[in-house]
Amino acid sequence: MDGLQITLEKREVIGKKVSNLRKNGLVPVHLYGPEVDSVSLQCASLPLSKIVLQAGTNIPINVSIDGSEDQVCFVREVQYHPVKDHIIHVDFMSVNISKPVTARVPVRIEGTSPAVRTMGGTLLQPLESVTVEALPLEIPEYLSLAAELLVDFETNLYVKDLEIPDGIQIINNDSEMLASVVAPRVERARGPESEEGESVEGEGVEGEGEASGEESSEE
Repeated sequence: MDGLQITLEKREVIGKKVSNLRKNGLVPVHLYGPEVDSVSLQCASLPLSKIVLQAGTNIPINVSIDGSEDQVCFVREVQYHPVKDHIIHVDFMSVNISKPVTARVPVRIEGTSPAVRTMGGTLLQPLESVTVEALPLEIPEYLSLAAELLVDFETNLYVKDLEIPDGIQIINNDSEMLASVVAPRVERARGPESEEGESVEGEGVEGEGEASGEESSEE
């Protein structure tokens, strides 16, 4: 079977002792699924980190355990060290390729918006992925939208604007916004006339105070 491939090893060390595995460059892995028994596994940090980066949570991986027959899995959870930011645990979910599953698929805004290129706007993407349901081997790597459609600051792109391949169902609401372009912020500069006006007004008040003080002293 073509695609991403990784081999995992069965793990005997569990509980707090897994810290010793990490010191030796190994990462604890948990594999589970609706049609398989849950099993504790391990893998060298470097190949595991590489496969997690390539697969995300929506690309299927062919997983072999100690050389056994491949099973199709998805990365379902990745835990990172809070300080060093390297992977310390990974969960894989084994799936039946004949049954639909759900996965989050990234949305890419491709190209350059005319509202950005000619009007100085800023592209915003409030929703960077959508949840889809499909057979495991039909889940797309990503979905795309053309930035050229964002012709002005009033035009928005929504989930309903995505072109979906056959066999893919999007779970998100059609009205969720995916992208828009906002106008540049222009600071309102204070002109010379307004500054002079404020200055004159201040001098008038000060003059009135002086006059009032002189009258009071004369009394």
